[in-house]
Amino acid sequence: MTCNTMGEDGRVDGKGRLVLAGAPIGRVDDASARLREALAVADVVAAEDTRRLRRLAADLGVTLGGRVVSYYDANEAVRAEELLGSLRDGETVLVITDAGMPGVSDPGYRLTRLAVDAGIEVTALPGPSAVTTALAISGLPSDRFCFEGFPPRKTGERSRRLAGLAAERRTMVFFEAPHRLGACLTAMAEAFGPERRAAVCRELTKTYEEVRRGTLAELAEWAAGDVRGEITLVIAGHDPGEVTADIGDLVAEVARMQEAGVPRKQAIVDVARAAGVARRTLYDAVHGAGGVRPA
Repeated sequence: MTCNTMGEDGRVDGKGRLVLAGAPIGRVDDASARLREALAVADVVAAEDTRRLRRLAADLGVTLGGRVVSYYDANEAVRAEELLGSLRDGETVLVITDAGMPGVSDPGYRLTRLAVDAGIEVTALPGPSAVTTALAISGLPSDRFCFEGFPPRKTGERSRRLAGLAAERRTMVFFEAPHRLGACLTAMAEAFGPERRAAVCRELTKTYEEVRRGTLAELAEWAAGDVRGEITLVIAGHDPGEVTADIGDLVAEVARMQEAGVPRKQAIVDVARAAGVARRTLYDAVHGAGGVRPA
């Protein structure tokens, strides 16, 4: 347990202060008055992209009074130690990423952890977040949710990660690159079932904002075309009531189809789709039962 004492200058025990600043995810006029003030007075501004920071400051009519340093994935480990030194020297360090909140699939966590461990005050300037914005407008349950970041890029790793989430009951939020969207949605349809409800949120708060809602199968078909922009995916959680058949019955159905001459792989695909269960779940059950019979 830690307890910090605030001084008259607002700092903790004479040490510096770490400020995590939320940046607009699209419209610059979503920036808060507090963000404008903080950018002007911070001793150090650590930015994911210094060029975008300067453009944001210019759009906001703010003159950056402190030092500007880069703070992105590739240099985060080294830079975090340097910024910790600035905090220990009593400086105010403001961390800002290209959009949204630092630490949410963006640099910020490592420095925050170091500052907390050093007993340095950490505060935040709340701002827009693609995670909560997409969740709010998705039309899917928002009382309980989890954020899963970017799915793995490699096909096998992605399939394993999604298979592990097939029984997750909370609404899930993901980020994805537009050129991988179609493959990702197809993999999700295989892991979660083609009828699972979902929403693709594109270019949130920007001029060409678009939200597509439907089943994973429908969205995967749509995403086979040319999709551009920043993407946030919202996927409904698993509803146990969706599965009406016992998994043992499904394994038996696969066995019957194989006996009728259907290849095992195709039998698993067909039975899983008809039952609305994840293909991986049925695949594991079939092989756990001894593989039914060689394909």
